[in-house]
Amino acid sequence: MKILGIDPGYAIMGYGVIELKGNQFDVCGFGAVTTDASMPMPDRLKHLYSQMMDIIREFAPDVVAIEELFFNTNSKTALLVGQARGVAILSGANSGLEIYEYTPLQVKQGVVGYGRADKKQIQSMVKTILSLDSVPKPDDTADALAVAICHAHSCQFERRSKRGD
Repeated sequence: MKILGIDPGYAIMGYGVIELKGNQFDVCGFGAVTTDASMPMPDRLKHLYSQMMDIIREFAPDVVAIEELFFNTNSKTALLVGQARGVAILSGANSGLEIYEYTPLQVKQGVVGYGRADKKQIQSMVKTILSLDSVPKPDDTADALAVAICHAHSCQFERRSKRGD
């Protein structure tokens, strides 16, 4: 199963594609789509959509896993990130892919095993789980890979539960 993980953002949208083969992970690719702050928001969203569609065509994932938003301070930022998140979901839906959504708590538990893990712990586990030489940069990229890993672990847990393991 090939999973496209997305860390939504309108300035930087991280993505990571991993393939789960049995209990092994293969990293297919990762990176970030960026937009310039001087661009009008509709143009930024259009660029994000276009780039996400290119990523989906290039990597041909089976599913999309995306992080849900968690903001408790700046509602304007939350709305803008929500728009970018919608664009990411739309790109997957328009490509016929199933979309899975995970809270930050679920991602932390799925990668580190602890819901209050900090960013460094998550990045370290992403590097270790995927056998990478270094932590992916920017941070949004490591976060996207963490979302993909979380989905993979969730699927493995579901399969074991159905078998009664």
